[in-house]
Amino acid sequence: MTEPTIIPRAEHSLSRSLVDPDALKVLYRLRQHDYVSYLVGGSVRDLLLGRRPKDFDIGTSAHPYQVKKLFRNCWIIGRRFRLAHVRFGTKVIEVATFRRPTPPPGEEPNEPLPPDSVDSPLDDQPQTSPHHAIPRDNTFGTPEEDAFRRDFTVNALFYDIATFSIIDYVGGLHDLRENLVRCIGDPDERFTEDPVRMMRAIALAARLDFKIDPPIMEAIGRQGHRIAHAAPPRLIEEYLKILRAGASEPAFRWMADAGLIEPVAPELQRGASVRLWESLERLDAYRRRFDEIPAALTNVILLGTLLVPLGFSPQGSRLATVNPHKPGPLSLGILPIPRRDVEHLSHMLALLPRLLDPGPSPRAHRTLLHRNAFADALTWLEIHGNAPDTVGFWRGLQEGAATAEGNESTEGTEAPERRRRRRRRRPRRPAGEPRPPE
Repeated sequence: MTEPTIIPRAEHSLSRSLVDPDALKVLYRLRQHDYVSYLVGGSVRDLLLGRRPKDFDIGTSAHPYQVKKLFRNCWIIGRRFRLAHVRFGTKVIEVATFRRPTPPPGEEPNEPLPPDSVDSPLDDQPQTSPHHAIPRDNTFGTPEEDAFRRDFTVNALFYDIATFSIIDYVGGLHDLRENLVRCIGDPDERFTEDPVRMMRAIALAARLDFKIDPPIMEAIGRQGHRIAHAAPPRLIEEYLKILRAGASEPAFRWMADAGLIEPVAPELQRGASVRLWESLERLDAYRRRFDEIPAALTNVILLGTLLVPLGFSPQGSRLATVNPHKPGPLSLGILPIPRRDVEHLSHMLALLPRLLDPGPSPRAHRTLLHRNAFADALTWLEIHGNAPDTVGFWRGLQEGAATAEGNESTEGTEAPERRRRRRRRRPRRPAGEPRPPE
């Protein structure tokens, strides 16, 4: 057993006040029911670096259905390994049971779960292929085993809410101080298990402005061709994550130099020119204006940032490897691009000339404001258009329209004035007619 390095509260900068309140609720409830529970992974790394984490993930000794018993707002997901998602509105706190990579020979995963006990599939799980095999990791383990199954040392740090200390089994704190991305275990073996880790190593180093351990780059040189064996949906999802992170330009340059783009998207490798790098730089500059990923950075904006410098136009893309007039996805190399995103991108680009010429009548302005592609077109102009006056003009119209609609809705919700009910006059009785009985 490896003895971990434990850093007490007085010797590190991570404060409980920086942790998401809903994540704290989950941690404390698990502790109250005598389960070991730690804040794990990238959130610990980012908090120690003074960065705002994107997610707050939790590792625990509780099994998924034990977690579900503690939280009514919990759903169990996952194919290869069950995960508990505790939902607070639109926010999700992911709770994973500590696990080890592979069971010893002849040993079955402990506490197997029935295949029909899944609320929804986890589509981004690594998938097997004839070229690489993800080990079956549906076996629960200890915190130590869980740390050693992770990819990079800086992603394997734990924060103990009971003692406010940092727990480090793999030397992640040292690498964090050295600004170094280093693999846990043999890089060749880890990249054979999951080739996408090669992309993640480069993306992580680019986002944090870290160095990459030389053995990782050497292993990428030997194993880079395996990236084409990864599941295409996972690859396009990784590309979108890189584009959203605020460091896409150095990440894509690095991947191009390391030979990780050519096997996946030869068109992108051939088009890696000044136009592409400038497009990515503008996207990164926009993303860095926000603490969190803005909703305006839709998949359409991200894909357009890659595709437009490569020749995509509203009239059609020469990048499509299938007939654009037939149903089905388009693709960039082996990367699938949903047809709805391609069509929306075409509509957005076709709308740009009309936004750049704000001369039409106010009625035409209102019509453009209600076009489906208007929001993305305006964001595109803000990122790539170099037209701040035009963007300001349309933002003003947009805010004015929103205010007017808000006033109309408020007026429409006011209770109408009650009309007094007029009393109905009874007809007069003829003289001498007896009064009817009551």
